[in-house]
Amino acid sequence: MPAVGRAWPVGLRPSVLRTWDPPPTPYARGHRGVDLSAPPGSPVRAVASGRVSFAGRVAGRGVISVELSGTGAPPLRTTYEPVRASAKKGDEVTAGEVLGTLEASPSHCPTTCLHWGLRRAGTYLNPLSLLPPWLLRGGPSRLLPLSP
Repeated sequence: MPAVGRAWPVGLRPSVLRTWDPPPTPYARGHRGVDLSAPPGSPVRAVASGRVSFAGRVAGRGVISVELSGTGAPPLRTTYEPVRASAKKGDEVTAGEVLGTLEASPSHCPTTCLHWGLRRAGTYLNPLSLLPPWLLRGGPSRLLPLSP
């Protein structure tokens, strides 16, 4: 899937507090997403365009899931938590559109963080794979003139 029209879910280039660490088996320990540092109340944005498939509370935490457009069958699905949702189930969203705000809730992070996940059906994937390399680096490449 091309990485056109993609955005970080929080901030311009948030710190990655914990990377994706897939479990060796479906029920083993692992980290099925990435944790991004952001202050409470930060806008949480859709990484790519799609349709909100869930917006509600799970185990007391706000969760939003977005099925991404044009990603095959079954589609890719991103999840964001803990989020106070402003988007509703069924809403069509575009990359960068605000889905809600980051909640200050107890988590496994040392500071407030957004847990961002990616799945295709029952398989967890690295959500950072959705972002183009230039966005991961913090900006597009620039050509400089040659100096004599």
